[in-house]
Amino acid sequence: MKILAINGSPRGMNGTTGRLLEEVMAGAVQAGADIEIVTLAQTPVKPCVACDVCHKVGTCPVKDEFEEIKQKLIAADAFILATPNYLLSITAQLKAFLDRCNGLIHLTALEGKYGALVETSGGGGDEEVLEYMQKIVNAMGAQNVGSIGSPGAGHRVFPDQDALFQKARALGKELCDSVREKRHFPEQDEWRLGFKARMEQLIGYVGEVWPYEQQIVAKR
Repeated sequence: MKILAINGSPRGMNGTTGRLLEEVMAGAVQAGADIEIVTLAQTPVKPCVACDVCHKVGTCPVKDEFEEIKQKLIAADAFILATPNYLLSITAQLKAFLDRCNGLIHLTALEGKYGALVETSGGGGDEEVLEYMQKIVNAMGAQNVGSIGSPGAGHRVFPDQDALFQKARALGKELCDSVREKRHFPEQDEWRLGFKARMEQLIGYVGEVWPYEQQIVAKR
């Protein structure tokens, strides 16, 4: 089982987000997963330039490592998105990566895959960031198996840390179990499938301007 963990923290695995992500990954590894970490602080992805080429040919022309990361995401059985809370949202590093995933989002290309979410904050506001991230998972077509978020209590430490880490490891196991058992999360269907219908309608409206996406939708 392949899981790709994408860490959007500017501090990489050395920060509080990296510490909580470590525990989620530990639970997944114990459940039998093979995990690869992409640290966006070390593998920077440039912002989207709105050239529309990805919609026309299926690949992005911006020269960086985005396409390589995208292929790893497509090849994985599941993925983890991790970020600290920056100004009530995700970091610029993770946002740049997700903006570049707009071709995947148009095609809800990760349908059949599963995601899990990790978030940390300086003083709370965790839920609104996690809710936004779940919409991103669903917009890609995937189902979210769960999330974990917490304010920090210093560098790489948390309040009620033992209980939090136990929950984090359980989330990693839950991600693996969901892949193995092909679990279904029906409470996400209305938003997820509604978004898929919106994207297919959008691709239909645009017509032949986006030939790659039109061909993919036509084969469904």
